[in-house]
Amino acid sequence: MAANRTTVASPPLPKVKIYTVYLGGAGAWPKPEFDAPGEKAKFERFIATLKPKFPEVELVGGDLLTNAKEALPKIAARDDVAGVLCIHLGIRGDLAGIVNCSKPVVVFSQPYSGHQWMYVSQAQREGKRVALMATRDWRELATAIALLKTVGQMRQSKILLACAKPSARGNDIRERFGPEVVDVTTEQMIAAHKAVDDKLATDTARNLFIRPADTIVEPSRAEIVKSAKMYLAMKQLMAEQRAQAIAVNCLGGIPIQILGYPCLGFAQLCDEGFVGACEADLDSTLTMLLFAYAFGKPGFITDPLFDTSKNAVIHAHCVSPTRMDGPGTSRASFNIRTHRDDNRGASLEVDLRVGQPITCAKFIDDEAMLFSTGRIIEGKPRQFDDRGCRTQITTAVNGDAQKMMDNWSVDMKKYRDIRTLLHRVVFYGDHTRSVHHLASLMGFKVIPEC
Repeated sequence: MAANRTTVASPPLPKVKIYTVYLGGAGAWPKPEFDAPGEKAKFERFIATLKPKFPEVELVGGDLLTNAKEALPKIAARDDVAGVLCIHLGIRGDLAGIVNCSKPVVVFSQPYSGHQWMYVSQAQREGKRVALMATRDWRELATAIALLKTVGQMRQSKILLACAKPSARGNDIRERFGPEVVDVTTEQMIAAHKAVDDKLATDTARNLFIRPADTIVEPSRAEIVKSAKMYLAMKQLMAEQRAQAIAVNCLGGIPIQILGYPCLGFAQLCDEGFVGACEADLDSTLTMLLFAYAFGKPGFITDPLFDTSKNAVIHAHCVSPTRMDGPGTSRASFNIRTHRDDNRGASLEVDLRVGQPITCAKFIDDEAMLFSTGRIIEGKPRQFDDRGCRTQITTAVNGDAQKMMDNWSVDMKKYRDIRTLLHRVVFYGDHTRSVHHLASLMGFKVIPEC
């Protein structure tokens, strides 16, 4: 029975519904004889080719109109709709009306569709949740769908917080970003750990960690099995609560001698497309959840250090995923080491890809995201001194590292504990444009850090 209980996973989220609107008709732009129904049909055929990429999405609506008043009642009646995809076809269309629909809106506007694109920036300044994609590249429609999907999935999500005391931020997080925060007690963690079948834990340790590892340096097999039990316990708690993320106060907040460090479990959860975050860091958890939904990328939550001689930031921690390209991709090579702060437990030393562009980000104060980009210039374990955390990368920043260090966390106002001031999350890829679109759709500010 225990084996069956610990192998379940959180059920998939409900499909996100996106309302589509085609806006415009024949007029001076793009030309008097413009065939709006024919153009709509072309878009629909193209969008049909995108649907297999988005099994989590259901497109509804599909109206062709020139007056927003025709669509607004239909959209308002759909409480189940997460957002609106408005495809701007021609100048005869009330785009200003669509952005007032009280839901997040992505406007896709080709050149020569009309001049209504100019209303979008005005609407953004007025606090409307709208993003504009002004491009002739129809492949950007996939990005539009992914971003609206992300808004909906954040609203459907649940985060487990295993901490010494309940969070006082749950209501603010729910209102601002969507996820529900559910507190988990130490007693619940211990009970879930005890309930894990020993054979399942041993098999899990062998298959997920011991066999794939390049080397096992310090930890005993028993310690790795204990960490595998912790992974399975966290996964069981997430399944019971239908949660997509868990954050644990692993430094002083849980009995490590009983449960073991959760580092291996965090890495594995992130490899699978969930979120496991250390030190009960809700800001990093929210950031990782957002990037997982929008870009399919797990995050490496880090303790940054600076090396201004290289105009670089060193990102170091003991919790790196091994599938930084996303679930189902190849694992990076890794060693199994102790947790470096105290030389106990088990963690991963992961070989992250040198030359890889990265995004570094973190939500702050429930209202903004700190943001920078860079490139990994060092990543091999042998390139570092044996101090600090196990997984380390040096990233050349796209800007001024000295300025970044001088202004570190200067924009934080509400929460200024050491974890909040220090942590950042690293993701593979440069996601600048899409993050700014998400900021427009979700109502947060983007604050460049360098």
